Amino acid sequence: MAVPKPKPSDSPRIYYHHLPPEDRPQNYVIILPNHSSTHRRRQRQRIILCTTTLLLAASVIYLLWPSDPYLSIVRLHLDRLKIRTRPLPCLDITLDLIVKVRNRDFYSIDYDSLTVAVGYRGKQLGFITSDNGHVKARGSSYINATLVLDGVGILSDVIFLLEDLAKGSVPIDTVTQVRGQLGLFFFEFPLNAKVSCEVYVNTHNQTVFRQNCYPE
Repeated sequence: MAVPKPKPSDSPRIYYHHLPPEDRPQNYVIILPNHSSTHRRRQRQRIILCTTTLLLAASVIYLLWPSDPYLSIVRLHLDRLKIRTRPLPCLDITLDLIVKVRNRDFYSIDYDSLTVAVGYRGKQLGFITSDNGHVKARGSSYINATLVLDGVGILSDVIFLLEDLAKGSVPIDTVTQVRGQLGLFFFEFPLNAKVSCEVYVNTHNQTVFRQNCYPE
């Protein structure tokens, strides 16, 4: 017995389509401003600016701040040295000096007077005063002076002087003082510098072979 073939169905056909693949998820990077790092950077910049300003101000003050001139005896020539015993022991002495005034500032010096006092073993023998002068900025000036002393009493120091003459070295005390003005632009500052020196004179060649100076 034959099996009957099934009849084609009259119902509509249904077609299935593949769904499109879903989009893959994407990663997004969001950069937020770092307020802490910005604050530290600005703080460092302010510190650097303040430090630079202070250094510049300190340099300007250092360069413009008035300083005393450097004074020294560059030459002391003993022209005459004579001891007299009558009526009382006394000393006749003639000294030729060259004083160096060195200006260490960046502005000029106008001095009214330069005084050099000469002594022996703490006792002043005499002094000399020069006229006014001018020393340019960062420059030097040399001043010649001659001190003539006759009949200086040395009764208490005559023994020490004889000993020094026998050694060939006489210590002489000098006090050099400068009075004047420092000229900075349109301003003037008073100047009063003093330096003391202990000068050792060789009595054989009448020259200075050592000196120790210190400001007062």
